[in-house]
Amino acid sequence: MAARIDADELLATASDRSGLDDFGEPTYRVGLDVLVDTLATEGALSELGAAITPDNLVGYLTNRLAIVDWHDRNPGAAASDLGPVVFMIGMGRTGTTILQDLLAQDPVARAPRTWEVDLPVPPPEEATYETDPRIAEVEAQMDLAHQARPEMQAMHPTGATLAQECVRITGGELASVIFGSQFRVPSYLRWVTTEADMAPTYRYHKRFLQVLGARYRGERWVLKSGAHLWALPALLGEYPDARFIQTHRDPVKIVASLSSLFAYLGAIFSDEVTVADTARIWAELILDGLDRSVDAREDGSIAPDRIVDVQFEEFMADHFGTIRRIYDRWDVELTPGVEARMRAFLDDHGREKHGKHLYSFADTGLDEGEIRERAQRYIDYFDVPVEAMRP
Repeated sequence: MAARIDADELLATASDRSGLDDFGEPTYRVGLDVLVDTLATEGALSELGAAITPDNLVGYLTNRLAIVDWHDRNPGAAASDLGPVVFMIGMGRTGTTILQDLLAQDPVARAPRTWEVDLPVPPPEEATYETDPRIAEVEAQMDLAHQARPEMQAMHPTGATLAQECVRITGGELASVIFGSQFRVPSYLRWVTTEADMAPTYRYHKRFLQVLGARYRGERWVLKSGAHLWALPALLGEYPDARFIQTHRDPVKIVASLSSLFAYLGAIFSDEVTVADTARIWAELILDGLDRSVDAREDGSIAPDRIVDVQFEEFMADHFGTIRRIYDRWDVELTPGVEARMRAFLDDHGREKHGKHLYSFADTGLDEGEIRERAQRYIDYFDVPVEAMRP
């Protein structure tokens, strides 16, 4: 059995590495304790997992220290206006990654890139945004990971200069589903999606963006994570003027694809992770998140004029027709030059550039009919088409 990870030791290590000791609001400690406890009781960490998990968590804590310290040294930053913020709230595996990256090719858009999310302080400078030495540092680390697990690029392409998800930002509050995608922590996942007070998480999220945008803001932020679906009231509490894009896909496909991806990630940390076990942990949570997106429309939390709905199959069939519709909806001009940048990016990063993500619903061990029946409210509300399933 792997030695238990000690939360206080993680905090001490983060302080030693950074030379800082102020973690800001103590709210983060709730999630840290739940996560550490769940890793001990349910995580089934392998020898490798036990060796690398502490450093993984220390990284989030070190960034938290840096964010808090930067705000302490720049007291006016908390009042800074982020400008328009667009949240992509489609569940994972619905086209959000490539759509965010395409929208980020517009020079006036601002999407957090992996390198700056990994190393946010000092704030990126607009003049050196494409040449910052942190890019090479993060890319070198990612290259090692890609060499060790090359299949990951076919499942979910990553890179230092590609856009990054909000779950990597909210990880600094230790209330983020990012940990459920890496570790086998069902109790933690239930806590973070159904019980946790997410208001502190979105306060931290905003403070993180204020750091990233201090010297390079752009005209609008373009952010994304399916995890926002579980926390829409808290998100709207911090970002009352936010606009949204929700991508939609057959929930049976979502469950199968996410289970495959998360099982692959989980196997890095535990030898006991399987697709079926992962699906059992995640399926109901995914369907609950989709239901919450219906709730937000029906109760008026998200007004129709603040959101654009995108069907996965339509987007994959016509990327630029979808993007033009998004731009037209918000009276933003898609210039020929911006479209050319997007097309060049798509040529370099198109679907299946690194191979095809092969997965089967049968591997989940779930009943397809039961999943579809459970998801019927979401399917009917958004008129989501059924996709053919691989045997």
